[in-house]
Amino acid sequence: MAQSFLTPLLNSPTVLCVEATSQSTHGYDARQRAEFVREQIPQGGLFAGQRWRIATAPFQLQPHVAKEIESLGRVLLQFYRAVNLLYRKSVEGKQPDWIARWLDLGKPADLLELQRSAAFKNDVPRVIRPDVLLTDDGMAITELDSVPGGIGLTAWLNRTYSESAVRSPESNVIGGADAMLRGFESIFGEAKQVHIVVSDEAATYRPEMDWLAGQLNGDGGSRFKVQSSKFNDFADGDAVYRFFELFDLVNVSNAKSIFDLAVEKRVRVTPPPKPLFEEKMLFALLWNRNLQSFWRQELGEGFLARLQKLIPYTWLVDPAPMPPHAAIPGLNLTDWRQLKLLSQRERDLILKVSGYSENAWGSRGVFLGSDLSQADWSKAVDDALRTFEQSPSVLQRFQKPALVETNWFDFDNNAVVPMKGRARLCPYYFVAGDGDAARAQLGGVLATICPADKKIIHGMTDAVLAPCST
Repeated sequence: MAQSFLTPLLNSPTVLCVEATSQSTHGYDARQRAEFVREQIPQGGLFAGQRWRIATAPFQLQPHVAKEIESLGRVLLQFYRAVNLLYRKSVEGKQPDWIARWLDLGKPADLLELQRSAAFKNDVPRVIRPDVLLTDDGMAITELDSVPGGIGLTAWLNRTYSESAVRSPESNVIGGADAMLRGFESIFGEAKQVHIVVSDEAATYRPEMDWLAGQLNGDGGSRFKVQSSKFNDFADGDAVYRFFELFDLVNVSNAKSIFDLAVEKRVRVTPPPKPLFEEKMLFALLWNRNLQSFWRQELGEGFLARLQKLIPYTWLVDPAPMPPHAAIPGLNLTDWRQLKLLSQRERDLILKVSGYSENAWGSRGVFLGSDLSQADWSKAVDDALRTFEQSPSVLQRFQKPALVETNWFDFDNNAVVPMKGRARLCPYYFVAGDGDAARAQLGGVLATICPADKKIIHGMTDAVLAPCST
């Protein structure tokens, strides 16, 4: 989900950040620009109980990076379609059975029944958000999130920075003022009523969804409504946006009624109740040599090459015994337990929970081998092997983000403070239309910039965030 990638400072004017390189741009100084952004914060905030640092200028992307991101949506949509097909063919016996077995690990029978239901046969998530790192070697996609937080936040950032740019234009916000709003609206087709169901586990993000619904409704409208997990007054023809993770269904009391109505085609729900799309092991399947002919056929040579250039090599940590002459590709290990014996220099690897777990989002359940002691790394590996049947883990080559430059504004000292940091980009693609007519459109890109000494980029109080621009 919804990654807790920010700890905003909503109520404190102490530190704000700015990507501009000078105190004054087009006669509009940094403090005025910071104050303008701060004044636009909705009365109810955007994150419950959270604080954030506000950037005062967009994070400008190099033209080739912006172009790559602009065209990436159709590639990721095709990847989701191919993943969906791969799973179905595995269940039907037309692809190896280990594919479905891996993807089904730890899931209850009723959820697997939903995943295999004819009602959702061709459904894929209608919001696609990759986590993209800027490295010295280019872009790297480390994860895909099909239930992402930050939609309302990025919509607000895009609108606010587009408005401020009218007075101090220096770059064009990607998506402009309204593409995030129009993109989210487009995924529900002609549904007269849209219910955004937010679970207690995702309650931090309810304010941004409240703001989003209010903007889409406009003056006096009521098409979009944010609902709790107790709401059950759905009508035929309604659309439901599922803002809760599938591992958390036991705490979402209206989930069963939503899914039952969707199976009967009385309501339309997105993302569909298919836990395979919440698994990080999809990247391991992309790299699995046994499946290369399938990926070539379903993605085409161009899309496959592009994804394998962007996605770091990923393995599923499966403790099944291997023949004595076999080795894990790219690691030259003959047993996953040997992973514990690698030197710190050899452990430039990320170990993380694949999905269907409360530890599978944000920075939870993520271990960077080169940052851990031998004992802590060994424990992380042992835990991954021990819990494979209930909650499998993946291993991924660590991609070190490159250094980028930004500035933050210190209100106490009335000064722009230069900062070197590492950036993660989160593009939001919205899938509108059905079947072959479906298209993934980019709505906006959120940049999270952490201090240079942080190797894993996630929510922290000293992070800078901003919408991206060209």
